[in-house]
Amino acid sequence: MGFKIGDKVIYPNHGLGVVEKVEEKTILGTTCGFFHLRILSNETTVLVPVANVDNVGLRRAITDEEVERLFMLLGDGKIDNHQNWKGRFKDNSDKMRTGSIYDMADVLKSLTFLAKSKSLSFREKRMLDRAKALIISEISEVMQTTAQAIEDRVNEALEKCFMTKARNTQRAVARAATAKAAPAKAAVVPVVTKQRQARAS
Repeated sequence: MGFKIGDKVIYPNHGLGVVEKVEEKTILGTTCGFFHLRILSNETTVLVPVANVDNVGLRRAITDEEVERLFMLLGDGKIDNHQNWKGRFKDNSDKMRTGSIYDMADVLKSLTFLAKSKSLSFREKRMLDRAKALIISEISEVMQTTAQAIEDRVNEALEKCFMTKARNTQRAVARAATAKAAPAKAAVVPVVTKQRQARAS
């Protein structure tokens, strides 16, 4: 994927940056092109080899339309809920490395939901804070809105997500209870039928 000077891009686990320069450097006898990125959150400069853009997950910031899609995803009530700590941490770490804001939204939902019922480990708490900060910074830049306003919208979407999940769980429990009771009722029918047949004779 090609970028030009001035493009706003997302560098996984670093956040939003701006391409400030594209230049060639010779390292150990090999000449390579590099993007100079200025990371907006801390004003640091990062060099990314042009040939390695896809491998590191460098991408353009999302569009206005994708922002709305993201908020729908945050509030949809679908949450990955791994009980095993090691499996959960590995899955979430893999998602954070992709650089996809939708993968980060999954991490944000699952860890925020988990934090409501138990204390997160230091590493998971740090991952949760990182996912939230990266999402908020990207959306606030795209929509030219304050980080606080975006954080409020993110929190509202998460609350909607948890309420939807709770309703869906209650419905599933009710359906299971109804299905379990149905065979017992059906078993009564043959007995009643035989009693009626006995009266008729």
